[in-house]
Amino acid sequence: MTSIDRYAVLGHPIKHSKSPRIHKLFAEQTGQALVYEAHEVPAEQFSSAVETFFANGGKGLNCTIPLKELAWAFAEHKTERAQLAKAVNTLALQPDGSILGDNTDGVGLITDLIYNHGIKLAERKVLILGAGGATRGIIKPLFEQSIKSIVIANRTLEKAIDLETEFVNFGPIIGCGFEALNNQQFDLIINATSTSLTGQLPPLPANILAENGVCYDLAYSNCPTPFVRWGQENKALKSLDGFGMLVEQAAEAFFIWRGVRPLTEPVIKLLNDERLN
Repeated sequence: MTSIDRYAVLGHPIKHSKSPRIHKLFAEQTGQALVYEAHEVPAEQFSSAVETFFANGGKGLNCTIPLKELAWAFAEHKTERAQLAKAVNTLALQPDGSILGDNTDGVGLITDLIYNHGIKLAERKVLILGAGGATRGIIKPLFEQSIKSIVIANRTLEKAIDLETEFVNFGPIIGCGFEALNNQQFDLIINATSTSLTGQLPPLPANILAENGVCYDLAYSNCPTPFVRWGQENKALKSLDGFGMLVEQAAEAFFIWRGVRPLTEPVIKLLNDERLN
C-alpha cells in the first residue's frame, strides 16, 4: 500500500485559512490523490516544523504571515521571483531531496486582475500602498504587463525609496510618503498594507482615483474590507479584494507540486458564493 502525498499550509494564525478547502477542490477536480492540512506554527518554531514535515515524507508547503521571509531563508534553491520578493510562500521537495522556494503571489494577482476581472493593465498608472514583502512580490509581474508607472507610498519613506532603488531597472517607479500623493491620480490602486486586517485604512487623499479606476485589496474577508469600501465610495469601476488572488496563487503552487494546472473559475465561484451568502 502506497502512502498518500502530504501537503500543508503553515501560518500564525491559521484557523481562518481557506487553503485546505481550495487544494481539496483542486485535487478532486484533477484526480490527484493528496492530503492538505493547516498547521499553526509560530515564527520561532518554523525551522523545526518544516524540517520535521519534510523528514516525515511531506512533499510541499505553503507559508503565510508571518513566515514568508523565514521560508525564503530556509529554501536551498529559489526561483527568480522568490529572489526578487525576498519572500517565499511555496516550498517544494525536489527529486534530489533539496527544497525549492517560490513566490506565487505576483502571478496570482495578475491572473486575477486580467483573466477573472477583465482589467487591462497596459499603460496604466499604478499606486501600491505599503512597501513590505507583499509589494516586493508584485512589482516585476506588474511591469511585465506594460504598465505605465508605479508609485509606492509608505508610512516609512525610507522603505519605499529602497524599493524604488532596487526595482528601478524594471520600469518607471517612485517611492514616496503618503503626503506626496496629493494632486496625483492613478488607474489602479493596490492596498498591500496590513490595515485591512485591523479594520483600518491607509491615509489616502481625496480624488486620487482616476475615472474608471480600479481598487484592489490584497487582503480578503467575508465582508468588504475598509479599502474595498473606500473604492466603492470613491466610484471605482471595480473595487476588489484578494480572494481571487488567493485561489490563483494556490493554483500556481498546485502546479509546481503536481505538474497539473487546475481550473480556478469554478473554485472561485463556489467559495465566493459560500462566503458572500
